[in-house]
Amino acid sequence: MRILMLGRGVIATVYGQAFQRAGHDVVHHVRPQRLAEYREPVRTDLIDGRLGPLGRRTQRDYAPRLQSSTAPDDRFDLVVISVGHHQLRDASAALAPHIGDATVVVLGNVWDELDAAVTPIPADQVVFGFPGAGGGFRTDGSLHGAVLRSVTLGTSGTAPPRRAQEARAVFHQAGFTVRDEPDIRGWLFLHVVLDAGMFSQAVERGGLARMIGDRRALSGAFRTSRELLPVIEARGVDLTRHRTASTPARFPGATGAALAIATVVAPIARASLAAHDDPQAAEPRAVLLDLSHTARSLGIATPRLDRAVARLTRPGPAG
Repeated sequence: MRILMLGRGVIATVYGQAFQRAGHDVVHHVRPQRLAEYREPVRTDLIDGRLGPLGRRTQRDYAPRLQSSTAPDDRFDLVVISVGHHQLRDASAALAPHIGDATVVVLGNVWDELDAAVTPIPADQVVFGFPGAGGGFRTDGSLHGAVLRSVTLGTSGTAPPRRAQEARAVFHQAGFTVRDEPDIRGWLFLHVVLDAGMFSQAVERGGLARMIGDRRALSGAFRTSRELLPVIEARGVDLTRHRTASTPARFPGATGAALAIATVVAPIARASLAAHDDPQAAEPRAVLLDLSHTARSLGIATPRLDRAVARLTRPGPAG
């Protein structure tokens, strides 16, 4: 299968490498000005959850094929978009003329209504999901992080079943398990809320990396997420369909304590947090500001989130 990955960020690199190793023809589409900036090959140092219950460390070189333009005769079977939620509309508009009949997989946070978020890409070509990977690039260009065995996929209800089947097959071939989510809209909105909780504490602590083993910070993150559950309920999300996924927000103390232990003793739990030491990064900042805007527009009080946003937007360093 011929696969186009948008960009060469963390998620695109992790899954692009996995797809290439599974035998697929993988191309990364990058902005022209970035071509000269990338160091190739990329050294990846990952805790790989496909290799055991607690994952196993792998170190490999990945030489991605990069291109900055798409020729009229280029044809792709699958296009993967993984960008910050605030960049999704622009990325979709830029890619729409070049995707043909490819199945498009959007991996990441979405806070807009799903079909609107990918306009002008036809909604019946799109599968939404969330990656089980995270990490960051070091100054030498190497990628350090973790990848879980599973990914979550679902459709907005517009795409025919074959689109999800095609996406599912590619991940299976690369050794991943796929969790099919019937209410992907609600699940993604809930994930944004959980991320907002983590990001709010990262603002207080000076980055996610400083929350490793910190029971108080992690419990505080889930308390902020609990405060935000009414926001997504007001947007029509039925939380009874997401009892398991919403458990961390419903039981913040116990979940924070358990996660604090996990981030100390389990490398796969620690790796994703360890790479994030900038609370002012674009996606965390956008998540907090967008959640705050939505809550205010709905008339829902979110004092914990408000404190994080005030700190985030205060002049001078956030941490």
